[in-house]
Amino acid sequence: MVKLTKIYTRGGDAGETSLGDGSRVPKHDRRVAAYGTVDEANAVIGMARLHTHDWPEADAMLGRIQNDLFDLGADLCTPEEEEPRYPPLRIVQAQVDRLEAEIDAMNAGLAPLTSFILPGGSAAAAHLHLARTVVRRAERLMTDLARHEPVTGAALKYVNRLSDHLFVLSRVVNRNGADDVLWVPGANR
Repeated sequence: MVKLTKIYTRGGDAGETSLGDGSRVPKHDRRVAAYGTVDEANAVIGMARLHTHDWPEADAMLGRIQNDLFDLGADLCTPEEEEPRYPPLRIVQAQVDRLEAEIDAMNAGLAPLTSFILPGGSAAAAHLHLARTVVRRAERLMTDLARHEPVTGAALKYVNRLSDHLFVLSRVVNRNGADDVLWVPGANR
């Protein structure tokens, strides 16, 4: 477990931060940008949860996802190395599988889409759409990082499935799609 007794260390005052393996990198490093954006997505999901008290199953899923996002941040902040002194926390396939099972279960109760959906309908759905877009940005940063340094395959799969999960969940909290706001192509020409 983590035990924090002091919140500030002054170690980042010169624009560097420590990774999980103790190495120092600039705060604008690709790895830091990736896990920082995962943290941002987690915060937006926290905002969405303020509006999910009418959907306890949705709130429970989001709670699990928030915990997973801390796992993902830990995974991303610790570069892969041969024979690490301490085994790092990594995203595992079971976490991806859980997201897929939840997506399939939620999607089974939804009518097929006839148009793209605009973010909105309810406060919960709007926040979930915002979280989805932040997750997509995290995914772009993670795939960029993976072109330069190793990133675990399960981490990349997880972030890809998560944006799909948030999209489907937004439809669920929009009264199973009844309150979805549909895109009308060219409506304002």
